[in-house]
Amino acid sequence: MSRTLSLLCTSLLSLSIFLFAQAQNDASGFCETDRSPVIIDGVQQCREFDTLDRLIFDFEAAQAAADPYEAGNEGDRNALRLLPDVSPEAHAATRRQTEQFLKRHAALSVRQRDPAAQLNFDLLGYVLRTRYRRQPFDEARVPFTNDSGFFSEFSYIARQTRFESVEDYEAYVARLSAIPRYFGQHKSNLRRGIETNYTASREILPGIINTIRNLSEQPATRHPFFQPFTHFPDNFSEDDKANLRQLGEAAMENAVLPAYRDLLTFMEDEYVSEARNEIGIGGTPEGRAHYVVLVKYYTTLDITPDEVHNIGLREVRRIRSEMDAIIERTGFEGSFVDFLDFLRTDEQFYADTPEQLLKEAAWFAKQADGKMPEFFGTLPRISYGVIPVPDEMAPHYTTGRYWPGNPKLGKAGNYVVNTYDLKQRPLYNLPALTLHEGVPGHHHQISLGQELSGLPKFRRNLYLHAFGEGWGLYAEKLGVEMGLYKTPYENFGRLTYEMWRACRLVVDTGIHWKGWSRERAEACFFENSALAPHNIKTEIERYISWPGQALAYKIGELKIIQLRERAEVELGEKFSIRDFHDAILLEGSLPLNILEARIDAWIAEEKIR
Repeated sequence: MSRTLSLLCTSLLSLSIFLFAQAQNDASGFCETDRSPVIIDGVQQCREFDTLDRLIFDFEAAQAAADPYEAGNEGDRNALRLLPDVSPEAHAATRRQTEQFLKRHAALSVRQRDPAAQLNFDLLGYVLRTRYRRQPFDEARVPFTNDSGFFSEFSYIARQTRFESVEDYEAYVARLSAIPRYFGQHKSNLRRGIETNYTASREILPGIINTIRNLSEQPATRHPFFQPFTHFPDNFSEDDKANLRQLGEAAMENAVLPAYRDLLTFMEDEYVSEARNEIGIGGTPEGRAHYVVLVKYYTTLDITPDEVHNIGLREVRRIRSEMDAIIERTGFEGSFVDFLDFLRTDEQFYADTPEQLLKEAAWFAKQADGKMPEFFGTLPRISYGVIPVPDEMAPHYTTGRYWPGNPKLGKAGNYVVNTYDLKQRPLYNLPALTLHEGVPGHHHQISLGQELSGLPKFRRNLYLHAFGEGWGLYAEKLGVEMGLYKTPYENFGRLTYEMWRACRLVVDTGIHWKGWSRERAEACFFENSALAPHNIKTEIERYISWPGQALAYKIGELKIIQLRERAEVELGEKFSIRDFHDAILLEGSLPLNILEARIDAWIAEEKIR
């Protein structure tokens, strides 16, 4: 999952919540006493009595009012015209509302409820508490990673928005026209970061600036954001097509391109010189305190940076021994370093054209599709495609990502493959990448969550990194049982990806907690994996720019493996891999401690079945 998607899912709540709550202020059926409803910090509630359902309703209403991306995906036509409010006022409103929601949640803790309602209660509490812990750090001051952020969001939006009516295009024009305001708020937040000594690292800025420059220099009618205006539904009149093209071009010329040129000037002339020299955030007391919170947020566990670092070191040693065993089985004569050089340079391991790489990815994806019913009792209805990373993003983008679909809007998910610089995209890594991003990885897990019925909306849209990325890494290993690694080189590629995630535990904590240099951080990957040099470069910049997120993968995978081993031992012949996987996934994204409790309960139920 990209940071762009994460930003879209966690957009700051805006002051419009107050107006939304007022619009919803119909007392009928709301208060369960004679008291009338009141508005406190923009949250509608009763003075004397509250319920979990009402709290969830109010929380989801606040989310919808503040996140036009998600609200638009849920069918709110007006939200499709809007961009988020990321002003300090919106941030302050978010904090006040979070505090109020937490008070209401605490007041409900003494109520008795059935297991399903209790899970809703626990998850809402988790979301509110983690949000509250992060809010004091004013993360809006650094609103991007090395390859994603507000400056590249429209590369995703333009491709994932459904265009079926004139109103859809007009709404998109309204969003394009709002970019100057949106960028202006982000620039103000970045300036506040400069003033408070909390900025991005200078190391990641060249790639960001190159992307911004690219998006500022393209002609309006050949710009990636203009693409929706180059094709229209057949039932549109010629007048409508001409009018919409004109509106689109005007928005590009008068709003989008000037905003990008202004942002480029700001980044080059003002921000770069003030960005921090250190690659990690741990050089200040605020940065260290922030990193401790981020470690707990991304792992969903009460765990310290030092504990994570030591887990990573143990995993590196274990995986390295498995790699050595595979090299021995291949009959390769030479050292470990020689074998890595062989993998990085031999032409048999690389595609000749972008089309070949995409076809190989699609072929692996279809092989995985064919194995799914053997390992899963429940499959999602929505499909997924295989597409290249957009050209404007590719040079600084990671090897592959998953872009979620939308069942309500009829949009398929997409496994996005980077075809830039083919000599950095070895085919032996492709099976593991495909399993992680497609099925049984992100597409399967996220789509099931979107399609779950009977759950509150906030749970269907919830993405917890340790659960989602831990599942993606588990899916790579599951490919061994599915018979999808055909050669020892592909299995070595899988171990390279697992080593990649183990090194992340070591490197992320090294950068942000132990003060490592970039060279020391890169060494873990160069010395222990067959990752291509370009991938290592972009990955290190990702960790520099996104503290803590890289810890989610291995920590989550280890927990899922531990739970599976426990289930296999305790259930014996009663263990069903299909039922176990459904038990993991069919409550949506869960913190790892709640997941463990759920699987323990499932094991107990299976024993007496």
